[in-house]
Amino acid sequence: MCRAGVHPANRTSPPTIGVVDTRQELQPAQRPSEATALRRTLHQRGLRMTPQRQLVLDAVRDLGHATPEQICAAVQRAAPAVNITTVYRTLDLLERLGLVRHTHLGHGAPAYSEREHQHVHLVCHGCGQVVETPKDLLADLAARLQDELDFDLDVTHVALSGRCPTCRRADEFGEGDRDE
Repeated sequence: MCRAGVHPANRTSPPTIGVVDTRQELQPAQRPSEATALRRTLHQRGLRMTPQRQLVLDAVRDLGHATPEQICAAVQRAAPAVNITTVYRTLDLLERLGLVRHTHLGHGAPAYSEREHQHVHLVCHGCGQVVETPKDLLADLAARLQDELDFDLDVTHVALSGRCPTCRRADEFGEGDRDE
């Protein structure tokens, strides 16, 4: 059936329901070249750019490190019809394309961030705080693993668990991790 006098064969993209055109909602930090790069990468792989894909990538960039559920909530503010399954599939695709990557910062769902983030995460067992530190901190360990085990450590997105200074001080005063 033809709608608004446009024959389906002449339509540039299928109609979408409940999806916002992100071209009108670009954040100031997002450069048009980023959307163009994603569109080109998808096209080279025989895939098309969809508003949902752009919204998910924008949410990852805006949130920094976020779980799929947090990303979904951000996407749903602009496009309520997008569901968690779409977000998971899109994150998987974006990771295969090298645009995002995930890290396990503790128990539960992985956190996704832009591939360009290159740092070590220090995750506190007590309060859950995540601190980003330069990857140089692991240079000696990476060199030793390479020399002794011929193992090439990827230090660009590592999470180390421990206790932050605040939680350690609370432990010293008997305030940490008490069952009340």
